[in-house]
Amino acid sequence: MVGNGVGAKHGILFKTAVSLEEAGKVRTVVLDKTGTITKGEPEVTDVLPADGLTEAELLKQAASLERYSEHPLAHAIRVYAEEKHIGTEEVTDFQALPGNGLQAMYNGRMLYGGNAKFIRQYVMETAQSNAASDAFFREAEELASQGKTPLFFAAGEKMLGIIAVADTVKEDSLQAITELKGMGLQVVMLTGDNERTANAIGRSVGVDRVIAGVLPEGKEQVVQTLRKEGKVAMVGDGINDAPALVRADIGIAIGAGSDIAIDSADVVLMKSRLADVPAAIRLSRGTLKNIKENLFWAFAYNVIGIPLAAGVWIDLFGWKLNPMFGAAAMSFSSFFVVSNALRLNLLHIHSAKRDKKIKWKKEKKNMTKTMKIEGMMCGHCEARVKKCLEEMPAVAEAIVSHTDGTAVVTLASDVADDVLKKTVEDQGYQVLDIQ
Repeated sequence: MVGNGVGAKHGILFKTAVSLEEAGKVRTVVLDKTGTITKGEPEVTDVLPADGLTEAELLKQAASLERYSEHPLAHAIRVYAEEKHIGTEEVTDFQALPGNGLQAMYNGRMLYGGNAKFIRQYVMETAQSNAASDAFFREAEELASQGKTPLFFAAGEKMLGIIAVADTVKEDSLQAITELKGMGLQVVMLTGDNERTANAIGRSVGVDRVIAGVLPEGKEQVVQTLRKEGKVAMVGDGINDAPALVRADIGIAIGAGSDIAIDSADVVLMKSRLADVPAAIRLSRGTLKNIKENLFWAFAYNVIGIPLAAGVWIDLFGWKLNPMFGAAAMSFSSFFVVSNALRLNLLHIHSAKRDKKIKWKKEKKNMTKTMKIEGMMCGHCEARVKKCLEEMPAVAEAIVSHTDGTAVVTLASDVADDVLKKTVEDQGYQVLDIQ
């Protein structure tokens, strides 16, 4: 197919003809943050040790903990420590908790590193100085509002400090997202980062919606929910994005990403540029338009030519067709269709000048409410809350997480907060808030 050839020439690989066709029909584009919107090469910006601890001591313990992690943020801390000529020590019982943080034994005590929620859950319950720790959390909020990612470190019952890391937005991200919105698409940024950091990045590039604090397994659920509003394209680069890439109608992988992400995707951007996302959609729309043109002219050509060759018009108009001209006409028909298809080579897929903002038919949108729930301790609790909510006729879906302490409820019709609250609390859990 010509469209596949044009895409390959520009470093956009469509694995199947179906993916080339479906890409132009998407209504929502979901973008992973790290490595997709941003460069995925974060750098340490702030080192804030606790009282009685030096920056070097904090960096040494943090780098020792992060030495076995493959996360880009861990790499940034290790590189920064090396630049400061700070060595690391061996840790044991290393454990990575996806979406939360790390823990390991270091010099006879447990060392923790991760996001605020992780530290609150595993450390703060036994922390000796809550006042000092609260000051760190306030400082972290300020760092997050600047688009930085604060990482907390603690040893045993003692807070060690914060190391803030920032990732740089790719040069073409703002332009690419602007083009996607200009094509009438909803652009959603999906990330496991905290809400303040995610919102700061989201504002800088102009996305329509930011969904933050999502665990790896939660990305697939978010894509599944968005698909109810129309076809969804998911763009990602990491192992954690693979389930979401498979779940989406069109999975688009960044070429510099992980092998699993590339294998899971329908489209691969070999040049790893976000600008190739609108280009891929533009090429798909152009291909569909070209196919429809060929079908129209082939149909019109045969409506005229077949009756003429069959002698239908002889009695009415005296028209007849010499077999030699008939053979030539059939050859010309094929030539015309092939030539029209080759016009795709003239399509400027990186130019937004001819983009048309598609006005989608308005559909009744489901209402979403997020419930803060206390008391869920395991997967069994999740299933129990999910079941009681989804048994309500007005609830289309409930995504429940005991680690986040939340239930995201999608409603087909409005339900009073009191009713939702009572439904959950009847199961023995406490509802703290509904938004």
